Amino acid sequence: MSESIIGACIPQVTARTKVSGTAQYAGDLKMAGMLHGKVLRSPYPHARIISIDTSRAKALKGVKAVLTGEDTPTRMWGSARKERRILAAGKVRFAGEEVAAVAAVSDEIARDALELIRVEYEELPTLLDPFSALEPGAIEIHDGTGNIAYETHVDRGNVDKGFDSAAAIYEATYEMPPQYPGYLEPMGTLAAVDGDGRITVWAPTQSVFMSRSRLAEALDVPHSRVRFIQTMTGGAFGAKAVEDANTPIAALLALKTGKPVRLVNTRLEDFLGAPTSMGATVWLRMGVSKEGLIVAKDSMIIGNNGAYTGLASHVIHVTSMRSDSMHRIENVRARGKLVYTNHIPSGAFRGFGGQQMAFPLNSHLTMLAEKIGMDPVEMQLRNAIQTGDTSVHGWVMRSCGLSDCIKQSTEAIGWADKRGSNKSAPGTGAIKRGLGVAAGIHVSANRQLGNWDGSTAVVKMNEDGRVTLLSAESDMGQGATTMMAQVCAHELGIPISHVTVSQPDSDVSPFGIGAIASRVTIIAGNAVRMAASEAREKLFAVVAEKLNVQASELQVENGAIVVKNNREQFVSLPDAVRLHLFRHGGEGVYAKATYDPPTVMADKNYYGDVAPAYSFAAQAVEVEVDTETGQVRLVQSYTSDDCGKALNPMAVHGQTSGATAQSTGWALYENLDFQDGRLMNGNFADYNMPTANSVPTLQSGIIESNDPNGPYGAKGASETAILPGAAAIANAVYDAIGVRINSLPITPEKVLAALREKRNEGANHA
Repeated sequence: MSESIIGACIPQVTARTKVSGTAQYAGDLKMAGMLHGKVLRSPYPHARIISIDTSRAKALKGVKAVLTGEDTPTRMWGSARKERRILAAGKVRFAGEEVAAVAAVSDEIARDALELIRVEYEELPTLLDPFSALEPGAIEIHDGTGNIAYETHVDRGNVDKGFDSAAAIYEATYEMPPQYPGYLEPMGTLAAVDGDGRITVWAPTQSVFMSRSRLAEALDVPHSRVRFIQTMTGGAFGAKAVEDANTPIAALLALKTGKPVRLVNTRLEDFLGAPTSMGATVWLRMGVSKEGLIVAKDSMIIGNNGAYTGLASHVIHVTSMRSDSMHRIENVRARGKLVYTNHIPSGAFRGFGGQQMAFPLNSHLTMLAEKIGMDPVEMQLRNAIQTGDTSVHGWVMRSCGLSDCIKQSTEAIGWADKRGSNKSAPGTGAIKRGLGVAAGIHVSANRQLGNWDGSTAVVKMNEDGRVTLLSAESDMGQGATTMMAQVCAHELGIPISHVTVSQPDSDVSPFGIGAIASRVTIIAGNAVRMAASEAREKLFAVVAEKLNVQASELQVENGAIVVKNNREQFVSLPDAVRLHLFRHGGEGVYAKATYDPPTVMADKNYYGDVAPAYSFAAQAVEVEVDTETGQVRLVQSYTSDDCGKALNPMAVHGQTSGATAQSTGWALYENLDFQDGRLMNGNFADYNMPTANSVPTLQSGIIESNDPNGPYGAKGASETAILPGAAAIANAVYDAIGVRINSLPITPEKVLAALREKRNEGANHA
């Protein structure tokens, strides 16, 4: 077998179809007789639905169905809580909630029909932030909840005793807004119903089986009555796990009309319907010893759930405790409340709650380092968890490159020289420069959705010696298909172009959880490796019989199975496949393997080794702050990613750069602007995101810690790099101008206000 394909820079196998414009996304799909779906959304964040008159819309020529909440199944659906209907019934709970849906013969007619629907609302008091929702006497968004969707409480060691021993203590509150996922492809669905009433859905998704389950639940039909096929997916970042209602609405319209229905969000509709990241307010208190070791950590997280509970209950759990496992720490206490508000529902997002604690935690470490006169890099290194350690929450570090990430990133930007030459190299005049560093931890897979975290892969060899690979693990742009093809090709000794990875299809693919929790490389990669290895051994067995040698004497080389010590004896791969098939009792070469990692589901106190590996990242930045305009400019950034083994370094660098850009947006630019609960900037013209002009050349490095559970040592490399960015930038701003911004994004207005406050404090002290 050739070793070159593992660790080689390989373009994504889907790249040609994407750049040539031949890739088929959900919005490109068409079927004979297809209808076009459109959705009427609530203009109010909280209101009672008094009446809906659809008569004029139904009478419009070309309209085939007009549905309201009264036409939907009464069974509730949702991820963590079963609390919503496909269309709103009785009440609307956020501006943009789906109230009615239309299917018509054209997009234009469907839009015209929406204009003809008349809805009478009775406005209700609106709760726009979690603190208002928690006030005594606040109206309940969902009856009987007290507006609390979920609570978490973790307590380890003796936090109070730890604070008593601290040489320095720092306490602050941080505010973080929700973030729109910002993928290129808005959500879209094509749904069709066959003559037996069975529903087939084509949609971008991170998991065909999770999506099928939620859709079957929403429609109140058995799982086997739904077939879910993943289309080419133009980005997801956590938001395409069917927490939104696009797919259920399209499927319901198809059921009601008996015709295929395509429903594709406009960008504004996607802003209104897609789950955002969880906005959060975090109070954090930490203490360190005179040596810079963390002796106590206490936190309280208030999370903005929005109107319905998707995966945000899991998100706030991660915010509460995941970052603790990045450090050698014994005393931690975390409390969290996920609170209903009349906002767009929050849910899964890249980093999955890790960034909501990474920003406060890393900001704190820099402030505590200053209090005891220590370089922030030294404080990060002294507390960094190491290979062989077990964290405070029971996570076993079989591989850990955290310290190496911190060293690599800070050395790359010249940390020691720039700080040593004049602390922060502040520049002259109005322009000040500063340095910042931060780090993060993420899981590679997570045993939390039941006591199974596995993946099954099927390798089917065709008569030409090429392979069709079946898996339910989704590629949403991160390169999962390329990774699986790469592993399969390596094990079978064939070119990667000879491996075709089928699109996930719940009717055909073996069961799999999908692209969540950075699990695909380590879990699916192992399953593919095992299945391909089994297929190779099946071929070796028939070739060994043919050549009258032992299977151990064979190897794959240049498209043939050869005898190691006599290369003149060989059988081509196509001939080997035919040998396996065309014989008494023969069959096609078909190999199936399942990998379920040796992990431990957390107990009722959240203690357990939940992942087969843990990934780490660190980022060091240099910023420039204009003290006259308040503008912050990222001058230099270097992000180091511990991905175990880089199976495809080009893909890892691409993911790291994308994550860095996304975290930069959250830190400096992105903010959903609501007025009276209504979104005002639901488009890319008004929603500020980082552009090529606003970020420098993004540099990144790879730390290969080679995890024993990973395929060839690999672990996740798509999410961890988003975690350090906001804190690294905030720390650099503080280093430059001496003011701490604890509220994201760090806008010019906030910088100028903080500088004014600093000047006023100086004048008062004088």
